Amino acid sequence: MAEVKLTSLEQGQAKIKNVPIAVTPEGFWCCPSPVVFQKTPKTQNLLNKPKSSPSKSKTSPKKKKTLIAQKNPISTPSQPSIISDERRNSTSDVPIIIERTARPKVENVSRKLSIEFGEPGTSDAKIILLGKQGFAVRLSVHKNVLVEKSSFFAEKLCEQQPGLPCLEIDDCEDVEIYVETVGLMYCKELKQRLIKQNVSRVLRILKVAEQLGFTSCIQPCLEYLEAAPWVGNEEEEKVVSLALRLQEEGIGVTPVLKRVSSETSNPPRETISHILELVLKSNEERGRREMKPVVLKLLRENNCLPSSSGLTEVCNETIYSLCRSCLNSLLSLFREAAKPEFINKPMESKDPIVKQMALEADNLTWLLDILAERRAADEFATLWAGQHELALLHGKLPVVPRHHVSCITTRIFVGIGKGEILPTKDTRRSLLNTWLQPLINDYSWLQHGCRSFDRKVVEEGIGRTILTLPLEDQQSVLLGWLGSFLKAGDNCPNLQKAFEVWWRRTFIRPYVDQGNLLRSDGSMTSME
Repeated sequence: MAEVKLTSLEQGQAKIKNVPIAVTPEGFWCCPSPVVFQKTPKTQNLLNKPKSSPSKSKTSPKKKKTLIAQKNPISTPSQPSIISDERRNSTSDVPIIIERTARPKVENVSRKLSIEFGEPGTSDAKIILLGKQGFAVRLSVHKNVLVEKSSFFAEKLCEQQPGLPCLEIDDCEDVEIYVETVGLMYCKELKQRLIKQNVSRVLRILKVAEQLGFTSCIQPCLEYLEAAPWVGNEEEEKVVSLALRLQEEGIGVTPVLKRVSSETSNPPRETISHILELVLKSNEERGRREMKPVVLKLLRENNCLPSSSGLTEVCNETIYSLCRSCLNSLLSLFREAAKPEFINKPMESKDPIVKQMALEADNLTWLLDILAERRAADEFATLWAGQHELALLHGKLPVVPRHHVSCITTRIFVGIGKGEILPTKDTRRSLLNTWLQPLINDYSWLQHGCRSFDRKVVEEGIGRTILTLPLEDQQSVLLGWLGSFLKAGDNCPNLQKAFEVWWRRTFIRPYVDQGNLLRSDGSMTSME
């Protein structure tokens, strides 16, 4: 907390400046509007010009000591009024605020405010807040109230000194909330006062209340934070951060923290597996389309956390288990669709199988996206390269039901081309030998029937994948492609750039003579 000085103040010593205040009929203090602490000195001077005084309102004897100081008849506690010096003698039964010469210690402060709590003329202590924002506030308070409510004030005001006790607090970080928190010490129903605030303001009040040892305010603040919604990540982080700090000091904040932690939560593997299965098994197109990118984004955020290595391994195991399940289901559907009698079935019998084939292929593509984001898709490439039966069945089906499988192939090639997937040389060779020709066969349909298909990106990925192979394998694959391209034209991937790179590597600038390379390898072997 800021530096605190305890001095004495003789009766009649100057107060500082008029500010709007109000006291409710029950004796509750109403905090000045936040704009009071934000006005420029010029605006503050305009506000302190003499104003016409309204007629004195009649009150019953029971409420005489808790009158409301008003500028006009329609003022409310949320719109407090200014009390001028001229009214001091005519309104002796309302809180009085006067303006005199500032104390020498605060004479350099540009804005100086004075606030009186409770029944006018009954205060027996002063608190001077020197704010970092460039103004000073003098509070006329009652020692017994502050000592009863605050352990901080009880400690600082316990020593009686001649004259009027005066507590000076330098470099006060949040004068506005400090004043409001002191005012809350005069209230009986704190919960009703806090319910009108927002989370950000209650957090500020809670921080000051904790500093002042205002325990009867801390619990209502925590109850408010437990019930109120936290809007945005920043606000949630502020609530949790403060709650954790209070917890370290022995204050019970468990109800607040239960919103962000649970002692009985399911293990991460089971929870994540359940979420993924719900998405994979959904047949509702819009729901799948909306939730797939959301889950992908959240898993990506988890992957970026330094402490998530253990959870990442668990997630990868779960994802690969789901991949194998989807792959087995897809293979079973292809076997069913490849039967000779399947073609003769009525359309209503074939449609469910065709739709399920598309669904399983889409599921595999989505799981591959997740693995590629996590740089864990190398094993998937190996799995896909070994699907020789699926590739064989692919050629027996019409292009409409089978082309979804080629979307998986293109995603793998794009991932290899971008460096997201780094399978072994044998896996890359097997991928091209097994799946490049089925992809070429579906290429025309992919261009015209698949909205997410990006021809330029796919062709770049295929070309880069080919160029990662040994030169002899590059030649074999690219010569096979050339024969298809010269027959199909635009209905075949255009791998011209990869072809040019291979040509230059082979004929224009070979980096090493084959004989020298073999001799070099042989000499190294003999040295070993």
